[in-house]
Amino acid sequence: MPSLMRSTRRGGLTTATLIAAFSLAGCSDDQIVYRDREPFNPPPAAARGFLGYYDPAVKQTTCGNCHVDFQASWSMTAHASAYATLIASAGNAPACATCHTVTGNGNVASGTVAGHDTVKAAVYYDVQCESCHGPGLQHVEGVGQGSLVRPLAKLSQAGPGDCGDCHSGAHQPFAEEWSASRHANVSASRASNPTCAGCHDGRGALARWGEDANYMERDQATAYQPTTCAVCHDPHGSSNPAQLRFPVSSPDPADNLCIRCHLRIGEPTVTASSPHAPQGAMLLGFAGWRPPGFAYDTARIYGSHATERNPRLCAGCHVAKFTVTDELTGDFTFQATGHLMRPIPCLDAEGKPTADKTCAYTAAARTWQTCASSNCHGTAEAAANIFNDSRALMKSFTDQLWIDVNASGSLQASPTDAGLLPTVRATRPQEWSTTDNIITPAEGAEFNARLCGEYGQSTSDNSKGVHNPFLCRALLLATINYVRSFYALPAASASVQARLDSLSNGEFFSSMQVSRTRAWEGEPIAP
Repeated sequence: MPSLMRSTRRGGLTTATLIAAFSLAGCSDDQIVYRDREPFNPPPAAARGFLGYYDPAVKQTTCGNCHVDFQASWSMTAHASAYATLIASAGNAPACATCHTVTGNGNVASGTVAGHDTVKAAVYYDVQCESCHGPGLQHVEGVGQGSLVRPLAKLSQAGPGDCGDCHSGAHQPFAEEWSASRHANVSASRASNPTCAGCHDGRGALARWGEDANYMERDQATAYQPTTCAVCHDPHGSSNPAQLRFPVSSPDPADNLCIRCHLRIGEPTVTASSPHAPQGAMLLGFAGWRPPGFAYDTARIYGSHATERNPRLCAGCHVAKFTVTDELTGDFTFQATGHLMRPIPCLDAEGKPTADKTCAYTAAARTWQTCASSNCHGTAEAAANIFNDSRALMKSFTDQLWIDVNASGSLQASPTDAGLLPTVRATRPQEWSTTDNIITPAEGAEFNARLCGEYGQSTSDNSKGVHNPFLCRALLLATINYVRSFYALPAASASVQARLDSLSNGEFFSSMQVSRTRAWEGEPIAP
């Protein structure tokens, strides 16, 4: 790099000059003048200020002459070999070259013809710094001039001029899928709340994680950002696959990229009686209120979907690629990237995942590839059957505790609502006191019902028990029995109790491991 070359060269040249001065003294009056090479090569006029490689032979970027740390981390990314990937896969197809070289795509020059699009030179091969930051000529010319131009990249995905310029289309529909996911949404009320901003504002998340790189929107007062590409992926490179800022395979909640946000309120506190983003706690097996005397099968509760068969944990199901081909010809149609963040998305007529969440939970209406390819459930039909049985089971359990008859989302005293908890509320409303500074069994039971049931909450687990069906089963069975005992409620009917007993012995879930059981089909357990 020029700065290093300068210091080395000058030290060597000083010695050489002294030797020459002594040995040639009196022989000549000629003087040898040594001049350092500039730290950048003037770009062709047609390139619109894009500098590209300083030395393409060793992939030394011009920016990396000064930004040594970014050069080192970038050099290990797939972006640094983008042109070689192009040659290997598409044979330098002109339509693909614009995204595999330094051009106006992905930066402030978006929409212009620049860089490799105008000058087909090796200095513009690969996705370099300027692919995101834009042309660097003004920046390097302004160094030391008192008016430094800072070509900042964008954090947003509003386009054009961001990751979506290249990471889109049938082969890489990252931007399209992401834009239809909940990660693309931002709530100003939550993003502006200091308590919530660390997850609900992209800038807040980066700040909470200690990321201090500058970008266009960082200092804008109200430029709240959704969870964009650059929130999860470090454009400068990282030691994790896909340039992720944190690993997705770590079982440590403080280190797992997804769980760092999807782990807010996993168990009740005296100030929080409802779950809030408890998915990580559910998956890893420590969510929920534990009734006194709670006993459980630790091998299952701390396993389930967090086993060696699913090493990527949340991402193993929620971010999974699959290829869609034409049913008649077998030709390529679409490469799903998994960035809808849905493990079993609905499919359109061509088999592409859609933003719809209302389709039937059947093998035909959705893709179950993440389940069927995990060596756990075998086929899409088996996975769909197990899902529906498990969902029905969770409803049967939570209906014992609370049936939200009027769908208000609020637990109300019977006869407005039904179940054990509305019965308690009718005679002991003080159990839900907000000032007693304790968690009562009624409050803990409501927490578990909301955690594993379906009550229209946007902040609950929302997996219908799937994240950890064994934990939910254990929690709900123990909770039902404890609430009946603690509040001296009438015992369950003989038939209901027999079914509860059979489930407590694991019969239902044992059968679920190998085949579908219909033990609960069409017969909800009445309170």
